[in-house]
Amino acid sequence: MAMLRFAANISWLFQELAFLDRFAAARAAGFIAVEMRSPYEYPPQEVARRLRDNGLACVLFNLPMGDRDRGDFGLACRPFREAEFRAGVEKAIEYARVLEAPRVNCIAGTIAPGEDRELLRDVLLENVRFAAEALGRAGVELTMEPVNSIDVPNYFVPRNADVVRVIEAASAPGFGLQFDLYHTAMMGEDLAASFDALLPRIRHIQFADAPGRGEPGTGQSPIAPVLARIAASTYAGWVSAEYRPTCETLRTLAWMRATY
Repeated sequence: MAMLRFAANISWLFQELAFLDRFAAARAAGFIAVEMRSPYEYPPQEVARRLRDNGLACVLFNLPMGDRDRGDFGLACRPFREAEFRAGVEKAIEYARVLEAPRVNCIAGTIAPGEDRELLRDVLLENVRFAAEALGRAGVELTMEPVNSIDVPNYFVPRNADVVRVIEAASAPGFGLQFDLYHTAMMGEDLAASFDALLPRIRHIQFADAPGRGEPGTGQSPIAPVLARIAASTYAGWVSAEYRPTCETLRTLAWMRATY
């Protein structure tokens, strides 16, 4: 049985601290790797320094997602914003190079009522092909995750099967699935069966309990048995905690000390 390699998503964990102070807190808690939603608010050299000073690896961050104040939640499927998406890819490559990050995740975006789904699909495919090729030249892998339709009602790819269809249609080397236990559970899918079926596609894993998106034990998802299943499988990537702590983060880490 393999040892699971846990990472902390410091956009979600350690929110009791300023962002740049979360690196040291993650290392003190026992993590050797972190991921983040967005590093772009800070110069890449500053983020890299925090990683280096604390002996941490950065294993993943997202492509730029647009302007959340304007309602953006990803740009990849949005028509007429291809230039903005591609500029975001170039920015992500710059950060990945400085942070030595091996993987970047793509948030597909949302669809508005009445929009042409086929048009958005075509835009998404062209954009992910561009991103996978550009990132691949830089030695960086591209992933995409579903985002459940309860939390984000108009998300374009809410199920794992939706993302797999995009991956298959894009047929782009270095483009794989980010398997998120929380989003999978929120869509009513069986976690163990989904993991088994999707394993050949999975490049990165994230978890939170569902419902509520808290730490393991705060919802109804069988997190521990699924982590044990992952540990017993051929998956050798990172498993990242991407939950909303219900109290001080250090008090939510009992799952790290469990045997899987």
